[in-house]
Amino acid sequence: MNLVSTLGIDLAKNTFSVHGVDAQGAVVVRRTVSRNKLAELVAQLPPCLIGMEACSGAHEWARRFSGFGHTVKLMSPKFVVPYRKSGKNDGNDAEAICEAVTRPNMRFVPVKSVQQQADLGVHRVRQGFVEERTGTLNRIRGLIAEFGYVLPNGPEHIRRAVPAIIDALPARVARCVRDLLEHAERLAAKVLEYEHEIRLGVRDNELARRAQTRQGIGPITASALVATVGNGRDFKNGRQFAAWLGLTPCQYSTGGKTRLGHITKRGDAYLRTLFVMGARSVLQRAARETDPLSRWAFAVQARRGYHRACVAIAAKNARVAWALLAKEVAAA
Repeated sequence: MNLVSTLGIDLAKNTFSVHGVDAQGAVVVRRTVSRNKLAELVAQLPPCLIGMEACSGAHEWARRFSGFGHTVKLMSPKFVVPYRKSGKNDGNDAEAICEAVTRPNMRFVPVKSVQQQADLGVHRVRQGFVEERTGTLNRIRGLIAEFGYVLPNGPEHIRRAVPAIIDALPARVARCVRDLLEHAERLAAKVLEYEHEIRLGVRDNELARRAQTRQGIGPITASALVATVGNGRDFKNGRQFAAWLGLTPCQYSTGGKTRLGHITKRGDAYLRTLFVMGARSVLQRAARETDPLSRWAFAVQARRGYHRACVAIAAKNARVAWALLAKEVAAA
């Protein structure tokens, strides 16, 4: 055990596979441990490099192992797959992780702090309420459509039209619609409550306040941005950050011919969605604004169309947001 220099751990719910090698690459540890024994095992090891996949519970384990004096690095599971030499099982996964963490060109996931994970938890719960509210309103729309009342899309149409037609519905259906409306209203109130909490958190966070100075980046986007990437210095530049968000085009290039397709949609889908929604708000008021971003956005829309312009604005805002966090530059 004292010879371990690199350790790969395949995380799970109750049973963990551990694979350790010495400085020469010889296997010295290959075993399975339970959850309550894993911390005890790692604490006995001398300071070494520990690799894990960035999955559920990985950040908590990383913080705990770092407290024991180890160097912990997290990796995306898709970057570990090429290093698995045979069939997929926990032992082979741990061996692949142990191999991948030593590669000089490997890309790592920064370990999040407790505060970052708490902030992201608020965002995830709020987003769940939003999706549940949308599903509830769609359920109302589908239910009343069975009785000949077809409403346009949008929650405001349901709020205005349903009270006027609810008495014309069969009694049992009317009861169902009332209950669904009440549930949707409770969910909407919860969404507003969580949004208020996010806005209060932004006031006390210097990085989030700095990111919010850019057009198209509101308090929710700024909070999610800082909770996800911190100060952004794990990225080399803004272009790399925009590529990590999935806002750059896929390449199908060979033989010296460059072919660009749709955006990759890699990285954090929630954060990418927030940037695109912010870009839409910029584009909506671009025609009546005279600032450089609005003039540029309006020109891109005229040249390339609405949807491409939204993605272009989102990519530009992502690059500027990285500069605001990493370099402390002023927003243009």
